[in-house]
Amino acid sequence: MRIIDWYIIKKYLGTFAFTMAIFTVVIVIFDVSEKLDDFLKHHAPLSSIVTQYYAGLIPFYLNMLSPLINFIAVIFFTAKMADQTEIVPILSSGVTFNRFLYPYFISSLVIFLVTLFFNIYVIPRTNRWKVDFENVYINPNPDNTKRETHMQLDKNTYVYVESFDNNRKVGYRFTMEKFKGDEMKERLMADQVAWDSLKHVWKLSTYTIRKIDGLHEKMSNGAAKDTVLDMRPGDFEAYDNIFQAMTMKELNDRMNKEKLRGTGLMVNMELEKYKRFVYPLSAFVLTLMGVALSSRKVRGGIGLPLGIGIFLSFAYILSIQFTTMFSLKGGLSPLIAVFIPNILFGALGTYLIKQAPK
Repeated sequence: MRIIDWYIIKKYLGTFAFTMAIFTVVIVIFDVSEKLDDFLKHHAPLSSIVTQYYAGLIPFYLNMLSPLINFIAVIFFTAKMADQTEIVPILSSGVTFNRFLYPYFISSLVIFLVTLFFNIYVIPRTNRWKVDFENVYINPNPDNTKRETHMQLDKNTYVYVESFDNNRKVGYRFTMEKFKGDEMKERLMADQVAWDSLKHVWKLSTYTIRKIDGLHEKMSNGAAKDTVLDMRPGDFEAYDNIFQAMTMKELNDRMNKEKLRGTGLMVNMELEKYKRFVYPLSAFVLTLMGVALSSRKVRGGIGLPLGIGIFLSFAYILSIQFTTMFSLKGGLSPLIAVFIPNILFGALGTYLIKQAPK
């Protein structure tokens, strides 16, 4: 590590932190102006707005916009170095362009590790604060009912619930079928199934049990019955943003259950999981592109490189949204979907580096 390496690293990380602080102020100002009516309409407490909503919102948006922030930071200070003729003496002293990229790689590695740590351990928890606040004070769903739910509890047990009220933790027109191979052995039907949070059991109301043994059948019914089932009210949550607020353990457990149950949410969960690991790689991809675009001194100062950088970073974020929708609606593999933006822009960055003046 040379003095010039430390100089570039301090410039990189300092500009990145400064740009992030500016974006934080902008995010809060715009969000307050947009959500103020909702805060007043639903009587949101000021303490909850500050310590719950914005404590969760700021990390969420900074994480989502980190590619843009990173790209702007790299282009801004690198173009300024080029404009002040600081890069030419470095390369003229015998330092190769690849060696010149070394402090950029170290800085990108720091940002990658910090982003990865936040994606896995911090942001899911802060997202929980934001999601809980939004579901109460911004987008409350008074109905909050999930309909037509099919799920598989284990290898031989299947469940159907016509509608589930998440506010009351009650399901209606409940059916459970048990099979042995292709042969149905038991069918349980109940008008209502309710979760008992104290006993951790499900209470069946007005139920009928039909047991089948070859050509013989046995029917029984009753007014109420407690039973233990491998499902929880959380399995029926109707909010779209619920997976963002799950820790890795919760997400993995939910995915393991989804493999059996097949409720149609596996793609959403896989996308959320892979995004947490793959998208921090944008620190390397966009740094490569940023250095290639801004290391040349151009007439007119840093305006042109900065404008191109902002355009490309928005294109990167837009490509993430496109591949996500193709995965959700078009059958594209979630793992491939999260890698496509980094592969495309990584190839572009490699091309630009080869064309950069050395």
